[in-house]
Amino acid sequence: MDTKELLKKVRKIEIKTRRLSDHLFGGEYHSTFKGRGMTFSEVRQYQFGDDVRSIDWNVTARYNEPYVKVFEEERELTMMLMVDVSGSELFGTANQFKKEVVTEISATLAFSALQNNDKVGLILFSDEVELFIPPKKGKSHILRIIRELLEFKPKSNKTDIAEALKFLTNVMKKKAIVFVLSDFIAEDYADTLRIVGNKHDVTGIRVYDEKEEYIPNLGVIQVQDAEDGSIRLVNTSSGHVRHNYWRYHMECVDYFNNAFTKSGSGIISCRVDESYVKKLLGYFKRRG
Repeated sequence: MDTKELLKKVRKIEIKTRRLSDHLFGGEYHSTFKGRGMTFSEVRQYQFGDDVRSIDWNVTARYNEPYVKVFEEERELTMMLMVDVSGSELFGTANQFKKEVVTEISATLAFSALQNNDKVGLILFSDEVELFIPPKKGKSHILRIIRELLEFKPKSNKTDIAEALKFLTNVMKKKAIVFVLSDFIAEDYADTLRIVGNKHDVTGIRVYDEKEEYIPNLGVIQVQDAEDGSIRLVNTSSGHVRHNYWRYHMECVDYFNNAFTKSGSGIISCRVDESYVKKLLGYFKRRG
């Protein structure tokens, strides 16, 4: 992808996702994800209806009339986007690849954080951490994240979610809002996720294609594994083959749901031909 084409794609995604974050997600994001606590702001004169427990007795005694302490939410937060860039993300039988939907969701979340003056960081992972961009504020930083999501070429096509979660625990010492975006065609990450969930506010966003649920009856076809590159012939006219295909998909889905729920994390599942806008809004409203 040349520079001109890349900038055009970045601009297109910025226009679409920033409009969503400005008009739909800004307020929902703010009410869903709270700051780290309350910090002292000022002292003012007591007004009818103020909580008497907030009276500052030292100032009250000095001026011989009641004054109260005012606190405000310590708003600044850090969002970490953890995005799966393994080979299976380059799959899609509808209008978009899974990777394209993941990029749009990530950009929408990032612009929502920008609107609230929060920091945003990025981890791209396969079976290793491919890229780490430390959290930072600002529009130019968000646009850099979008560029990486669009053009980054991973060294590996395989997936290891646990490895990425371990990296997160090493680099993020303070509590963060963490979104893990993947198709979650993987296992063996529940234990690590439980550790991460104890410290951070984690949400798993599973993006998948309908043909990953059910394989149609197409006779004998040649298929290639997107992650290990192996090619094999599959008899899709066999009910047994189609059932095993469906069963493996459901095992991954069940593992995802159980792992995130037991760790106290949130879950969103979005098919590539569904509206991720409705999915995100519904999730934010339930949590807020």
